[in-house]
Amino acid sequence: MPKPGESKDDVVERIMHEYKEGDLKSGSGGKVKSRKQAVAIALSESGQSKFKSKAENQRAFAHKDTKAAHAHTSRHH
Repeated sequence: MPKPGESKDDVVERIMHEYKEGDLKSGSGGKVKSRKQAVAIALSESGQSKFKSKAENQRAFAHKDTKAAHAHTSRHH
């Protein structure tokens, strides 16, 4: 589980690591196969998406701890 003070860069790094390991899943539950999709997910979850409002980005970044708690990668074992 990540540290409570995890930075936005750490969130992106963790998600891209999940993608490289083949463990990253989309919202519908399917495995992410596209690097572009993985980057979009990483930016969205870290609150850096240019397609969301500032409030939506802040909410996404605030929920990063619960999303990270459900991640099952070799890095968290």
